[in-house]
Amino acid sequence: MAAVRIASALVLSAALAIAAPSQSATPVRVVIVGLVHGHVQGFLQNLPRSKDATLVGIVEPDTTLAAKYEKQYSLDHSLFHTDLDEALSSTHPDAVLVYTTILDHRRVIEAAAKMGISSMVEKPLSTTMEDAIAIRDAARFHHVHVLVNYETTWYASNADALQKATQGVLGEIRKVVVHDGHEGPKEIGVGPEWLPWLTDPKRNGAGALFDFGCYGADLVTVLMHGETPLSVTAVSQTDKPDIYPHVEDDSTVIIRYPKMQAVLMPSWNWSFGRKDMELYGTNGILTTVGAASVRVRHHGDNEEKLAPSPALPARQATSLGYLAAVLHGEVRDQGDLSALDTNIVVMQILDAARTSAATGRTVTLHPLPQ
Repeated sequence: MAAVRIASALVLSAALAIAAPSQSATPVRVVIVGLVHGHVQGFLQNLPRSKDATLVGIVEPDTTLAAKYEKQYSLDHSLFHTDLDEALSSTHPDAVLVYTTILDHRRVIEAAAKMGISSMVEKPLSTTMEDAIAIRDAARFHHVHVLVNYETTWYASNADALQKATQGVLGEIRKVVVHDGHEGPKEIGVGPEWLPWLTDPKRNGAGALFDFGCYGADLVTVLMHGETPLSVTAVSQTDKPDIYPHVEDDSTVIIRYPKMQAVLMPSWNWSFGRKDMELYGTNGILTTVGAASVRVRHHGDNEEKLAPSPALPARQATSLGYLAAVLHGEVRDQGDLSALDTNIVVMQILDAARTSAATGRTVTLHPLPQ
């Protein structure tokens, strides 16, 4: 029954995306809030080619950091503000794109929501369940959208995997294994404005567990149609205490459902960057390969077969395209990878994993009151 509901939701979402025009008639007006999250660089690189969004402001209280970005990306000085409320009042954006610390997500979302402005934040949604619930309440009360941006949402391979699973191509899914991470934030050279808070358990929620565990929790939650898991068990450790003295750099998380287990392996200790997922069903297995291919082997096959994944619909291919589609009413942000309801469950999983790793005990979960 759950598979039918998921498949129906995916079909509806795809139909809406395909029916929508490739570009919205009017680009959405966006304000960047914060420059301390390095993912903002990708947005600034892609913005000149985007017809979905127009940048009308940047809020960054650190004027030295702001000047660095102004020069690096040849930005108009008039775009920059140091005060959030002043920037929102003067620029009248449709949405804020939040590149602050994860701890600051709630503050920014609530401030924007009070002005009727929607938000898209970088993953994960928050550092605590308290903040996650407050964000949900603010979105409901002020009737705004709150979206969470994951790089893996825009992978055709993940969409392909989820669709095959819900169509029953692999039989009943019994186990999911997700590997996410890289060699470590310091090792790959993240910027000096990013590394201090990324390795701070208060401002980031945890270390590798939150930084990369959120990807797998997001995919699994959509696969399970938003179902709250029965329990979460996690172990974490710090293999490089000289580099990461305050947070874990490696974790393993087991998420239990009535007929399925998911194993997440977020780490800052991989020998290379990776974001891949394995689905194990009663009739076959599937492994995502990069952003655009999958390997599949069915019962009776002698070997796995590599195949390219179908391209994503226009409104599901980029974060800005998706944001514009949601704000223009072309796509409903419910039950998908960026949706707030999905990411409330993601936060339940992450919060439980952090508690389990700290206490050495399995954490039982229950659906939250609506």
